[in-house]
Amino acid sequence: MTMREPAVLFVCLGNICRSPMAEGAFRAAAEAAGLTVTIDSAGTADYHIGEAPDLRAIRTARRHGAEIGGYRGRQASAQDFHDFTHIFALDLSNLANLERIAPSGHGAHLGLLLDLVTGREGQAVADPWYGDEAGFEVTWDEVSAAARALVAQLSR
Repeated sequence: MTMREPAVLFVCLGNICRSPMAEGAFRAAAEAAGLTVTIDSAGTADYHIGEAPDLRAIRTARRHGAEIGGYRGRQASAQDFHDFTHIFALDLSNLANLERIAPSGHGAHLGLLLDLVTGREGQAVADPWYGDEAGFEVTWDEVSAAARALVAQLSR
């Protein structure tokens, strides 16, 4: 049996702040490590389908060397559980939303993103939507820590 190439999906509510930032941070970390992996992000809600990430998220990612301005919001679907090997929710509410749409018998690993970071298990990635640019920096730090941990895990 051949091992399937990793395919990772990051999921928040609207797919315009946290999950695109997680996608960008992981894409940069995977590229730096020479890891071949499919990467995407989605939201559990349909609020921002087709929209670019929040400008504050784009600016924050850009400051850290990741370009996410070309990403477009999409809604997570049951098909994602067949297309991705790993699906990471950015908080418990979205994890519950994903569990509701997961088809029985799917093979994807489903979990919280910060479960990858020692000492942060069970915690949500900070939602910067209602705050200022500083909140996006906190979110970037969290998704970057998880991205590094995931690259290390997948590289083993």
